Amino acid sequence: MSRVAGLALGYLLDQALGDPHRFHPVAGFGSAAMALERRTYAARRGPGVVHVVALVGSTAAMGALAERAARRSGTAHTLVTAAATWAVLGGRSLVREAEVIDGQLTRGDLTAARTRVRNLVGRETSGLDADEVARACIESLAENSSDAVVAPLLWGGLLGIPGLLGYRAVNTLDAMVGHRNERYSEFGWAAARLDDLANWVPARFAGALTLAASGSRARAFAGWAAIQRDAPAHPSPNGGVVEAAFAGALGVRLGGSNTYDGHVEDRGTLGTGPAAGRADIAPAARLARRVAMGALLAALTLALATSRLPDRKKTPYEIERTLSHFKA
Repeated sequence: MSRVAGLALGYLLDQALGDPHRFHPVAGFGSAAMALERRTYAARRGPGVVHVVALVGSTAAMGALAERAARRSGTAHTLVTAAATWAVLGGRSLVREAEVIDGQLTRGDLTAARTRVRNLVGRETSGLDADEVARACIESLAENSSDAVVAPLLWGGLLGIPGLLGYRAVNTLDAMVGHRNERYSEFGWAAARLDDLANWVPARFAGALTLAASGSRARAFAGWAAIQRDAPAHPSPNGGVVEAAFAGALGVRLGGSNTYDGHVEDRGTLGTGPAAGRADIAPAARLARRVAMGALLAALTLALATSRLPDRKKTPYEIERTLSHFKA
C-alpha cells in the first residue's frame, strides 16, 4: 500500500506545486547526459546504444536501490515514491503553460505567445499565426498528457520507483538526442526506438482515456474514427494516437505542416472538425486534466494489483522447515 499512497501523494504534489523552478532532478539528469555525450558521441548507432544503456541503466538501478532501502519502512517508502512521482510528472506545469498561452492570445499578444509556446514544442514558432500557436499548444497538451503523465504513472504503478525514474530517463533522452537531424540521425536511433517502445502501451491507453473523458458518445466515436483513420499517417507511432483522440474528443482538426530546423514536415491531418483555434485551448486543458485523473486511478489499481502478488522469498521459518524435511 505504500506504493499506492506514494503515487497518490506525488500526483497531488505535482498538481499543487508543478515543477520546481530550480534544482529540478530531470534538469540534473539532462546535464549529466550532456556531459556523457561529450565522451560517447559518434555518428553511429553503436555509441548511441552505449549512451542510452549507461544512462537509463544507471538511473533505473538508483531507483531500485532507493526502492529496496525505503521498503524497510512503509512511511519512508511512501515518501520516496511520492518524491520520485513528483519529480517525473509534468501535468500541472503543462496545463499552466497552456493557460498562460491562452491568456496571451486573448490579449492579442501574439509575439509573447509565440515565445511561450516554445516551452512546449520543438517546431519553429516565429512565423506562426494565432491559430497555429493554439494548434501547437493543443497538440502538446495531447502528446505530453501521455508522455508526462499517463506513461510515468503506469510505469510507476507497475514497477515502482525504478519504473518512474527509468521511464523519465528514456523520455528525456529521446527529447535530447532522438531527433531526426544530421547530428542525431544515427546516434539518437536507440533513444528514439526505446522511447517508442516504452510509450507504445501508455499512448494507446491515453487515447482510450481521452475517448472516455470526451463527454459524449459522439465525440468518443469521432476520436476513435480519427485514431483509426488519421493516426497511421502521423510520423510518431504514439503521438499520432493521442493527438487524433484529442482532435476527435474536442471536435477540431489538428496536424498539418510544421517547420523543424528549417525543414518542413507534413504531419498529416487529425480529425475532421474545424481547425483548432484559441477558443479550444481551455477545453483541451480540461480534457488533459480528466485524462490525468484517469491515469492516476489506473496506476493506483495497477500498484494495488501488483502488491497482492505472492512474495517468492521464503521466511527463515520456511527455510528451516524445508531443511528439516530434507534431513528427515
